[in-house]
Amino acid sequence: MAATLYNAEILRLATEIPHQGRLESPHASAEKRSPVCGSRVIVDVCMDADGRIAALGQEVRACALGQASAALMARHAIGRRSAELAAARDALTGFLAGAQTDPGDWPGLEILRPAIPHKARHASIRLPFEAVAEAAAQARIAA
Repeated sequence: MAATLYNAEILRLATEIPHQGRLESPHASAEKRSPVCGSRVIVDVCMDADGRIAALGQEVRACALGQASAALMARHAIGRRSAELAAARDALTGFLAGAQTDPGDWPGLEILRPAIPHKARHASIRLPFEAVAEAAAQARIAA
C-alpha cells in the first residue's frame, strides 16, 4: 500500500514546491496545522487590484503528501480569486472524504487519489489549500 501511496510522482512533487519562503509584506497570512501528524503550512499572499493572488509565499513542514499538495496548490494559485481557492479547498475535501468522485478542476489533484483510504493523511493534504483559501479571504476583507 505504501508504494502506491508514495508513488514517484508524489515524491517528485514533494521536492519541487514553488514559492517557498515567506513574503516580506504580505496582505494576509494563514497558518494551518494537523494535530494528527504535526504537519504545518504557512501561506502568505498579496492580492492585486482585481482581487487575484499576485504573490504567494509558503513555509511547508509536512509529509510527502502534504508537500506534494503544497506544490500543486502553489503551481496554480497565482491569478486565482478567493472564491476559486475556497472552491478548490472544498472540492479537495469532498474528494478525500469520498463525497465526490473527482477532485474538481484544480490541475494535478487526481494524483492524490491513492490517499483516499488513508484518512490519517487527509489533514496534511488539505493544509495548503485551507491556508491559501483563508489567507486570500483575509486579504480580500482587509482590502
